[in-house]
Amino acid sequence: MKSSMPKCKLTVLKKSLNKDLIEEFISDEYTGMKLCEIFEEGQEIIIDPNLAQVPDGFCHWAWADIRKDIMLVASGGDVLGMKYKGTVITGCSDWFRPVIFKVERIE
Repeated sequence: MKSSMPKCKLTVLKKSLNKDLIEEFISDEYTGMKLCEIFEEGQEIIIDPNLAQVPDGFCHWAWADIRKDIMLVASGGDVLGMKYKGTVITGCSDWFRPVIFKVERIE
């Protein structure tokens, strides 16, 4: 059975490294943390409506964090205050080295 939900496009907007938080809260053996190595800024990923499965090569941590926002947009929802309908800005909750995504509904 084919899904009636539209696909979504994810764009990686920004990768950050919060060195101050790393220095204060991460133990010395892990202080060599770098920017996320899975995604690249500007990278675009097309997401199929089957949101139950993590896309190949996608970070499972990030997927768990942003799946609800993808589902909102894919199911026709809009976020109050966003300039563009069918768009949401979301991110993974690795607050030491977060990645910010733009999700857009593809009609």
